[in-house]
Amino acid sequence: MGIYTIEYLKGLRESEDHVEFKAAEHGNFAYDGGTKPNPKDRRKCILGYVTALCNAGGGALVLGMHDSYPHYVVGTQQCLNALGKLENKIYKDTGILTSIYELFENPTSKTGRVVVIEVEGRPIGRLFSFEDVYLTRVGEDLLPMPVEQTFSVLQETEPDFSSEICPGLKLSDLDTEAIRIFKERYSDKQNNKHFKALSNKQALSDVKLINGNKVTYAALILLGKKECIQKYLPQASIILEYRKSEASITFDNRQQYCGPFFRIIDELWHDINLRNSKIDIQNNSYIDNIPYFREDVIREAINNAIAHRDYRKTSEVVIKLYPELFVVINAGGFPLGVTIDNLLEVPSTPRNRLLADVMAVTGLVERSGQGVDKIFRETISEGKEKPDYSRSDFFRVELHISAAIKDVSFALFLESEQRDLKDEEKLSVFEVIALDEIRKNNSRSVPKNIIHSLLNRNLIEKRGQTSGTYYILSRSYYEFSDNKGEYSQKANWNTSQAMPLIFAHLSQFSSAKMRDFAALLEPHLSRRQVRSLIDSLVERGTLKKNGIGSGTYYTISESFIKSSELLVEAISIGLEELQKRSSQTQSGQNHVQTTSKNETKNNG
Repeated sequence: MGIYTIEYLKGLRESEDHVEFKAAEHGNFAYDGGTKPNPKDRRKCILGYVTALCNAGGGALVLGMHDSYPHYVVGTQQCLNALGKLENKIYKDTGILTSIYELFENPTSKTGRVVVIEVEGRPIGRLFSFEDVYLTRVGEDLLPMPVEQTFSVLQETEPDFSSEICPGLKLSDLDTEAIRIFKERYSDKQNNKHFKALSNKQALSDVKLINGNKVTYAALILLGKKECIQKYLPQASIILEYRKSEASITFDNRQQYCGPFFRIIDELWHDINLRNSKIDIQNNSYIDNIPYFREDVIREAINNAIAHRDYRKTSEVVIKLYPELFVVINAGGFPLGVTIDNLLEVPSTPRNRLLADVMAVTGLVERSGQGVDKIFRETISEGKEKPDYSRSDFFRVELHISAAIKDVSFALFLESEQRDLKDEEKLSVFEVIALDEIRKNNSRSVPKNIIHSLLNRNLIEKRGQTSGTYYILSRSYYEFSDNKGEYSQKANWNTSQAMPLIFAHLSQFSSAKMRDFAALLEPHLSRRQVRSLIDSLVERGTLKKNGIGSGTYYTISESFIKSSELLVEAISIGLEELQKRSSQTQSGQNHVQTTSKNETKNNG
């Protein structure tokens, strides 16, 4: 973004060039329509125009220039010194990516200020709304999009860009060393020794990278010479930025990789691995260390970004590397039908089918739908946090992979349990995630079928009864963590153990509500069991119930405090009496022993 200049803007036509001009001379152009009663009037605001421009494929809202043609500068104070806040607020309120910057008719004196809000076009199959209405521009108005048009957009399918022919690209524009690597990888992966003996043209034709003498974009991305990629598809480059701290805004080192992907992926991993560290693990002779960043996980993350990104967007794939964090960002949201919530469950339709297929048959990526599974399974299995896609949106996918190991014992536990298993017998990604949730005391979030599978594998143990049932990791995990006491505490937990926790809480805070007791006793007791326990303590006079409804709270009853004091006093008196009796008894025994000695002496 940032393509506009004032001179260029002056000659644009609003409808034809997807630009909207507003004078906003005093910086008073509405952000969200304010309190205007008419919806038609409220739409003529920053959010309304941003939404409509996005739905129309992108464009720009220009503040500080007159809308009459040719456009001239009137200047504006709109969002002075606050353009960054405006950009963030638009994204937060709409989910639409914008780039906002200011231009000056006279840069030297900083006069004639113009604010440009560049709006990225909507992703395929998606629309954005303002006040729950899909907006479109019609002349000077912003109107609800017709039903037919809305339906047509929502029914869109993503064309396979990678299978399209790249105009002007020739077979001679492909890198011969990259082709050799491609043929070798395909031959090894498919166990087809004869493939390497094929002519280059035949081999490329067999996997549909070329059609006769016409060359596809997939071939350009995977096999194209550097100068050809720079000429025909410069956004196919990869940027690697290194920062010494996650708090750093500017990078300490930045490198661009442009060339056939079959060649640059090894170079890219080599440079990432130069800054890779390892954590030493003591576990007999089986595991010596755990790398901060696993090679197969990092390669899969990069490969996925290349295979699934939107090449119609002009931005490159960006990798941000920190000492304990790896971030990869690619243009284009998740493929149609995929969201953060169903990422591991729904088989997606690759955005670049041909590219993804070639990468799969040559072993660069896992077969469709398996790559993300592998990233999650391997990362969690090493005791690290889950891979994080939460910063992704409709316009980009952003993956964060942490190198910090939160629980070494969990990694050792899973490695030990799967060490001698065949690949097809090892834990699925869903079982690994479930074990991680159980480790965090979140067993109630785990599906029943997964619970059943883990019980059969003897990886978890059942505790509690009926609605109070919960699960813990098996004993071996606590042996690895050298925390057998915690295992015993969890394994033998019963309601009598709730009493010290309840009294400790009430002695510190004097009162508590039912939700406080529930939080205190979970996951050992269900909310129903907690309520039953508290009610029984009230009936026995141990606790006192105060207030009504949502204002109900509980305290230690005065009668229980008095009885406890009496008990302590009784125990004290009893101890004194015992000591007195013991003293008397000891005195009597001494008297008897003295008398006996004297009698013996006299008799002698």
